[in-house]
Amino acid sequence: MPASLTQKPLLGKIRLTSHINVETGLHIGGGGETLDIGGIDKPVIRDPLTKYPYLPGSSIKGKLRSILERLHSKPLNRTGGSGTYRYESDDLENGYTEIDGLFIPYEGARTCQISRLFGSTGGSKFWMPVDVATKEGLLENDSPTRTIQNQNCTKINRGRNAPARLMVRDSHLVDESATKLREIDTGLYMTEWKFENGIDRVTAAANPRQLERVPAGSQFNFELVYTVEDAEQAIEDLQNIAIALAILEDDALGGHGSRGYGKVRFKNFQLYYRNLDQYKKITGGGTDFLKPIQTIADTSVLLENFGNLTSEIQKRLPPAEGKA
Repeated sequence: MPASLTQKPLLGKIRLTSHINVETGLHIGGGGETLDIGGIDKPVIRDPLTKYPYLPGSSIKGKLRSILERLHSKPLNRTGGSGTYRYESDDLENGYTEIDGLFIPYEGARTCQISRLFGSTGGSKFWMPVDVATKEGLLENDSPTRTIQNQNCTKINRGRNAPARLMVRDSHLVDESATKLREIDTGLYMTEWKFENGIDRVTAAANPRQLERVPAGSQFNFELVYTVEDAEQAIEDLQNIAIALAILEDDALGGHGSRGYGKVRFKNFQLYYRNLDQYKKITGGGTDFLKPIQTIADTSVLLENFGNLTSEIQKRLPPAEGKA
């Protein structure tokens, strides 16, 4: 059977829950539907049913990805529009992205620590070593070839996708925090105004604006789920996630971080691992399906005790191939 038709094995799911404590006013924009005189210039995103502010999983996941791309010094090999560039694997195997005559090496999604966590879409018209392309069944008879960094390479018209192993849920207010925010009187429902004034450096003309923020002291539920497909890579991926969460605490979530917005802390971690046998035995009872592996106070403890946490996870993971 061709490798492209072989289903990837599912070894289990690792779930990490926590609380996000907002320490300075936080703004993740939702886009205003109407423009009222004297109204908010930049509203926050809200749940359409409850009207509560929330933190989109896409915003948190995008921030974690950006942090890890910089941590691992990934090259900018994809255009993102408006003159911006980003990183992404063009295929499951290593190769070279061509941009304006430059050949930028990327790491294949099978091993890339970014693409296997966050996924990647196959690139187009990139280059791959001929021997690798032949082995993977991607070599086409009429494809051009050339030498790139002392390797005989061929052009590939379309690369293969890699699904993301990491899923980040939307973060909603904890009940206690929602109760407190409903009681505040700021003129806005459960949020605050932040008035800012931009000054033209030449004319000294003022440009006032009003931003909506989630107030400091708010607390949100946080959850991410990691799909285990490779036992050894799972440990490395979890370590990268833990490091990214710690760096995010020293950075900012949402917009206007350089102005003091979006300082957050992660508290009260709980880590769960559920393997296939546990999923199959849910209806039979007698399983520790809902019991966390560990409860961890904050990110500093998470990083300090990662070795112990790794041991607990490895006890539950199946042995790597060839390592019985």
